[in-house]
Amino acid sequence: MKHAAQVEVLSELLQQLDAGVNADAGGVRAVPASTYTCPDIARQEWETFFRGHPQVVGLSGDLPEPGSFLTAEDFGAPVLVMRDADGRVRAFLNACRHRGAMVETERRGRKNLFSCPFHAWTYNLQGALVALPMHDHFGAVDRACLGLVELPCVEHLGFIVVHPHPAGEIDPHALFEGVSDDFESWGWGRYVLAHEQLLDMRLNWKLAIDTFGETYHFKRLHKDTLAQTFHGDVLSYRSYARNHRMILCKKDIDALRGTDPDIWRIEQGGFPVYFLFPNVQVNVGDQRIAVVRVYPAPDDPGRSISRIGYYFAPELLAAEPDMPAQFARGFTGIIAAEDYATGETTQKALASGLLPELLFGRNEPPLHHYHNTFRRALGLAPLPFVDELQKPSATAV
Repeated sequence: MKHAAQVEVLSELLQQLDAGVNADAGGVRAVPASTYTCPDIARQEWETFFRGHPQVVGLSGDLPEPGSFLTAEDFGAPVLVMRDADGRVRAFLNACRHRGAMVETERRGRKNLFSCPFHAWTYNLQGALVALPMHDHFGAVDRACLGLVELPCVEHLGFIVVHPHPAGEIDPHALFEGVSDDFESWGWGRYVLAHEQLLDMRLNWKLAIDTFGETYHFKRLHKDTLAQTFHGDVLSYRSYARNHRMILCKKDIDALRGTDPDIWRIEQGGFPVYFLFPNVQVNVGDQRIAVVRVYPAPDDPGRSISRIGYYFAPELLAAEPDMPAQFARGFTGIIAAEDYATGETTQKALASGLLPELLFGRNEPPLHHYHNTFRRALGLAPLPFVDELQKPSATAV
């Protein structure tokens, strides 16, 4: 994040504190309960946002050297991603061309060859078939045509993005629209993966995304945790076509008053959180980030899976090797035990069929943006504004 932008945001947060105001969405909106419970909507989202859309599978630090690999199965296709001998990141369907068994079952590691456990057909870092045991018994086949099925893949601004379909297209400029300058200046491409977690929860994937969309709840739900560190009800917010940047306000910001803005740093008073459409939240600390990728369970609108990767600047990791575990415990302790746990109670209420809609306040602009972006991508009308808070169902769709 460029210094001028840091000063702009910190000044904005101080002004909000002084004026007792917050980011403002301009009104209250109603979101139908079916958004979180309808199987038909869930199927549309699965096909549009996950099987048919480029997916962030990690950061450059997940593949630190040639031969490094990772696997993923979160968006409908088993994927094998590796860094080849030339340093290029490549992605393939994780399936042998003989009988379709996965050629790699480990989550991550380092190899120069991938051998199918079924019959030992073996592939190199370019996905080429380089060994076929007992080929004279098997029969005549053209090995050149039987490499792993390659998938579109790009490494951009420190992120690794894969399209789940071989004919899919990846436009990095569209994927990172609005946040590219910030991401480039952060330099996360050199960060190291230090810890990884998975949360399997009983709440719709969008309820999990909503968790990261406002600070209205900090003084209430997080009164004994985040509220000790952050000012609630204050937020710097910028939305773009599909992405956004929101910056939470630390209580430490008060120490900046009366000091020279030329030496201000965003970490002194702000905590940036970026949203990458459709399912990625990047939480930015001082020389460390937590990247949360939220996935639906394709057969259950009431379940979601969050993968959280913790990445650190190498020098911080060397100086404080215990920090990743501490950061992870604190982060997921709050997300799982407070935010997601509350979301699970919301899911139960929505599933009852007795709650017609939820409300997004004017002080919760990221929620408005998330859902109108999702709806636009599905060809749905924007969420309606509610003129009278006592009668939200009158204008809900």
